[in-house]
Amino acid sequence: MHHATSFPRRTLLRAGAAGMALTALGVRAQSGWPTKPVNLVVPFPAGGGTDAFARPLSAQFAKQTGKQLIVDNRGGAGGTLGATIAARAQPDGYTLFMGAIHHAIAPSVYPKLDYDLQRDFVPLALLAEVPQVLVVNPKRVTATDFKTFLAELKKSPGKLNYASAGGGTSHHLAGELFKLQTGTFITHIPYRGAGPALQDLISGNVDMMFDGLGSSAAHIKGGRIKALMVAGAQRNPSLPDVPCAAELGLPDYKVTTWYGLWAPKGTPAEAQARVVEEVRKAGAAEEIRAVWASNGAQFGALTPAQFGDYVQAEITRWAGVVKAANIKLD
Repeated sequence: MHHATSFPRRTLLRAGAAGMALTALGVRAQSGWPTKPVNLVVPFPAGGGTDAFARPLSAQFAKQTGKQLIVDNRGGAGGTLGATIAARAQPDGYTLFMGAIHHAIAPSVYPKLDYDLQRDFVPLALLAEVPQVLVVNPKRVTATDFKTFLAELKKSPGKLNYASAGGGTSHHLAGELFKLQTGTFITHIPYRGAGPALQDLISGNVDMMFDGLGSSAAHIKGGRIKALMVAGAQRNPSLPDVPCAAELGLPDYKVTTWYGLWAPKGTPAEAQARVVEEVRKAGAAEEIRAVWASNGAQFGALTPAQFGDYVQAEITRWAGVVKAANIKLD
């Protein structure tokens, strides 16, 4: 039903230049989405990297639409439990899923997933790209620079351990990729999310972690943990003193943690279009730009189709790393 048709033709013609405005109003009135709060399934416990972006986004969404975007933390199984819940949700436009790089890794490490990322979801937006950072607990790791740290690792293989957000997460693969490229051995300690892993790193129960800057930035700046290296070919503006992997002799150590937004397959097209539009608007808002910058993150600028291709390329890339590092999970 098109609301504009209820206007007499003369009125429409008279509206002239205002016609554009009428059409815009008509579309908004017609879709009516959202008429109630929207549930955002975040498949990790509170306090992780996903939360660092989901919560400000939720506040901004409420400001823009007048409806709440409720962050629903459903942690477990390396982020795949929450994905299963979101995949089975009613596709009525009121459930969205905030996944991450971990969901592009999962198909290679979990042989029996209850969902298929490419088949059961519709890709909507790349929300954030954040460099991975190597952080240590300064009380447990005495080295203050990367070269000394690497020498220590090589001298006593297996003595140090690293925390991850769970088996098959980017934290885990970043650790295994690091071990492959440096010829070192570090013991992997999986947790049920980056939040709990970080807490244990800060309190000194583990030595180190390969974390996304989103969750680590505040703790690095607060001196609770120390950053020795940022992945990739350039330093990050939020941590200008921390050397990047390329300048430390690891040009192929490229790990970017990214976060994206999906809808369950079958979600109405107009709800999808509105989500994409609200996200684009949010990305331009001052508050969001400030939060993203303080987390060393870039806001994604891909169309839904480009984001779908991006995810497919990531699935392929991480399958190669999983094979090379011989990672197997039950």
